[in-house]
Amino acid sequence: MSDLLPLFPLPNVVLFPNVFLPLHIFEPRYRDMVADALASDRLIGMVLLKPGWERDYEGRPPVYPIGCSGVMTHAARLPDGRYNIVLRGVERFRILEEDHSLAYRRAIIEPAADGTLTSDDRTIVKHQRAKLEALLEGRTDADRKIPGSMGDEDLINALAQYLDFEALEKQALLEQKNLRARAESLVELLEMKVLSARHPHMTNVAH
Repeated sequence: MSDLLPLFPLPNVVLFPNVFLPLHIFEPRYRDMVADALASDRLIGMVLLKPGWERDYEGRPPVYPIGCSGVMTHAARLPDGRYNIVLRGVERFRILEEDHSLAYRRAIIEPAADGTLTSDDRTIVKHQRAKLEALLEGRTDADRKIPGSMGDEDLINALAQYLDFEALEKQALLEQKNLRARAESLVELLEMKVLSARHPHMTNVAH
């Protein structure tokens, strides 16, 4: 990765490694960011804005420190200067320090690679995958996008990005230390969603 990674902060989008994300770029500062990235290594870092971002959206509201870089696999510049791009997630990173010299945000980052998996971890990941496939059986939002031939890591990352979770839930999945932890959290999250869909009254119980 280059020394300074361009950051694209959004309030509702989390990118995962090796998953594709289409984006429409219309703000002038982010048009500049795309043009600069296209002239360089085509890398952009997706980061999630923290709650309360609305008060300072035009400035530099706080973001979560863990994000995911993406490489532009497709970029089309429209006649009015907007862009349609597609990112493919590359790797997780941690922001060390932000640079404020340009209109858009950039940061010094370090890779936040997933921890190594033991053979026991891999067995548990396969078990969690089977649970996920059972939980998702018949759900059109998963069936349309997730082919069964995908490897465990790609499948878990794709489900984490594509399923209908809140942005903060996706951020929590991205921040998990390795694939086993992400798979286990994904199963727990999905089980909760399934349970609350079947028993909506349970979510209204007073605390």
